[in-house]
Amino acid sequence: MFRLNLKIALRNLWKNKGYTFINIIGLSIGMASCIMIFIFVRHQLSYDQHYAKKDRIFRVTSYFKYADGEEYQNGVPRPLGPAMKNDLGMLEEVAMLQGGGGIVKVMDDAGKLRLKSSEQTFYVEPEFFKIFDYKWLEGNPQQSLSAPNTVALSEEMAEKFFGDWHKAVGKTINYQNKTDLKVTGVFADVPENSSNPIKIAIAYAGYVNKNLKKWGSVSSSSECYVLLKGGADVADLEGPKNAFIKKYYVDQTGARTDHFFQPLTDIHTNDIYGNFARKTTSKSSLAGLVVIGIFLMITACINFINLATAQAVSRSKEVGVRKVMGSMRKQLIFQFLTETFTLTAIALVIACALTEAALPGMESLFKENISFSMLEHPVIIVFMLSMVLIVGFLAGFYPAMIMSGFSPALAIKNKISIGNSGGGYLRKVLVVVQFAITIILITGTLVILKQMKFLREKPLGFNSSAVALVRVPMDSLSVLKYEGLKIRISKIPGVISATFCSAAPSSGDNNTNNFSFGKAEDADFNANTKTGDEDYFKTFGLQFVAGKPLSKSDTIKEYVVNETLLKKLNVTNPEDAIGKLMSVGGGFRGPVVGVVKDFNNMSLKEAISPIIIVSQKTRYENIAVKMDSRQIAEVSKHIEAVWNATYVDYVYSSSFVDDDINAYYESERVMGTLFKVFATVIIFIAFIGLFGLISFVAAQRTREMAIRKVLGATTMELVGMLNSSFLLMVFFANIVAWPVAYIFISKWLSGYTYRISLSIWPFIVAMVLSMTITMITVTLRSYRAARTNPIDALKYE
Repeated sequence: MFRLNLKIALRNLWKNKGYTFINIIGLSIGMASCIMIFIFVRHQLSYDQHYAKKDRIFRVTSYFKYADGEEYQNGVPRPLGPAMKNDLGMLEEVAMLQGGGGIVKVMDDAGKLRLKSSEQTFYVEPEFFKIFDYKWLEGNPQQSLSAPNTVALSEEMAEKFFGDWHKAVGKTINYQNKTDLKVTGVFADVPENSSNPIKIAIAYAGYVNKNLKKWGSVSSSSECYVLLKGGADVADLEGPKNAFIKKYYVDQTGARTDHFFQPLTDIHTNDIYGNFARKTTSKSSLAGLVVIGIFLMITACINFINLATAQAVSRSKEVGVRKVMGSMRKQLIFQFLTETFTLTAIALVIACALTEAALPGMESLFKENISFSMLEHPVIIVFMLSMVLIVGFLAGFYPAMIMSGFSPALAIKNKISIGNSGGGYLRKVLVVVQFAITIILITGTLVILKQMKFLREKPLGFNSSAVALVRVPMDSLSVLKYEGLKIRISKIPGVISATFCSAAPSSGDNNTNNFSFGKAEDADFNANTKTGDEDYFKTFGLQFVAGKPLSKSDTIKEYVVNETLLKKLNVTNPEDAIGKLMSVGGGFRGPVVGVVKDFNNMSLKEAISPIIIVSQKTRYENIAVKMDSRQIAEVSKHIEAVWNATYVDYVYSSSFVDDDINAYYESERVMGTLFKVFATVIIFIAFIGLFGLISFVAAQRTREMAIRKVLGATTMELVGMLNSSFLLMVFFANIVAWPVAYIFISKWLSGYTYRISLSIWPFIVAMVLSMTITMITVTLRSYRAARTNPIDALKYE
């Protein structure tokens, strides 16, 4: 029976080539889009799922509550790990992780330099490998990283440094031109879908930092991971944690500082805390993609239902004959569903080919290695089969019920018309829904693009154009060469100014510290601290509202603050702050010499922080060089040559501040591109469906138009008659779409502290665009129908 139905289905699909083509195109494009969305979302949600104890692993994060705001951060004070290990009995393991990077040098057996490269590194406590089940190929994590100046390498790094990972253990690598690290272990490469892609793990016992015992200093590169004891609930940690905070944050006023336990599997999809040296994809972005995928399939299914119910009239005689010959209704339903599933299966095959073709572009957009291997990920097969079943049933069931329900007497007498074939009102509703979805995406795309333009063009309060950040080594011998390097770079033609600093005014690498102002007690909020020399303000174009820049100094001697810090201190006149004594982290107490106009120190999703800028030579990580924008390429070559001549043992590395700032909005860039692509796809699917639908409607109304023409109706009047109903449906679709689009767009914009005001223009543009395309699409087909000779339609009547 199935074989016979399949044969009949293929014959009918071949007979109605136009109908088949339109449906296959719509379904295959929609399914291909859904498959691409699925494999990307699956990849993002797979992060950290491979760890056996993932449900018990948490990252400790920091939270700062101020009188007029709050701040979240992934970093923690460096003494927090040992204190939690000692005080919180529900924790089975606690491990500190310190991110960083530097120069790694490998010598050959003869003592000659074999390799020199700049690598990301992590100082890791041995307990980290009790929490995370890394596969060790050689060595023991509890012994290999227990002593200072030891290092464990991933298989990839071991082979890069020594040619064969089997030869790595026992060898030595040099780190930062000052420390020899003995290789004591090799572990298997960490999967790409891991939040901690560690390749070089240095023993934490050898980590040196002046803030190791300071509770008031938090760096985004300093993290803490914990493993709950089996059977324990993280909610039960709330009481012990509060007692812990009262014990160690004795100098804070009120509940200023808190810590949360963030689930491991939440890290990759939650960017509220910031993530040092990690790429994240927010849950809202993933949810947006899922919604787009659902919209695509709904649009394709609506096409199928509309075309199938419209085509029902032309198949009424077939149904009547089959019923007279004894076919039961359920047999007819099964036959029509077989046609639908056959068409859907064909569309799936084409969708797989389209997905394979689009995969390189998708990987380039997302900057991720995305696998479409069904053998490697069987869940993809399950998804595709589920999609065929769901789409086939949703798209085919209603048309099958309509067509199988025809009266055989009326069908054989050719008395079934488009009006009484069933589904007329439903078709109109579905057209409205289809175009409402299209209009929502068009409106959303216009708003996203406008917000992105706003983010790119909004003044940040400093000049980031043509400023290069060049990494400088921070060891004591290299620091001695800073002054000479700056002088030589400043003399390069095309260099406007240069400054040593920890980071640009706006940076993802931030340090938060407690401070005092005007009195010995700490203020009731923390400040974002930045280091820069006396030329920092000139290089980045920071404007002073009071006072002057920092004087030339190798150590902290003076302070410059921003307007926000003074507002939080209730200092209304910036001049009143000049000369007031300040101390950061309990350190040197010196005067405030300047107040700079507020600038955005993080992305425009966040409010401006209170900021303190100091000079401290040992904290400089970069030299920022402001260049003539017309000579960037040539100047960059000269800077690299001077740098390499100064630091022959190191590796040159640089980036442009504008590029770093644009990286803040990578998620928005991707979403903007996706909305443009998928809005175009949905428009295409909707309008090929509309073209098919108007074709059937025009065919069914051929005699009506012929009679009207004989009675004197002009071609344009007939075109207007066919157009009016579709334009009315699209108009109603706009009325339905506007409030829905407004809710979604307002919700999305609320995630930005700085955002565009939502005007009516995106909605108007979406309406004009949708109605214009509808009018063009319907007119093209209805004009041809209206031009036919009425004699051809009426000669058999």
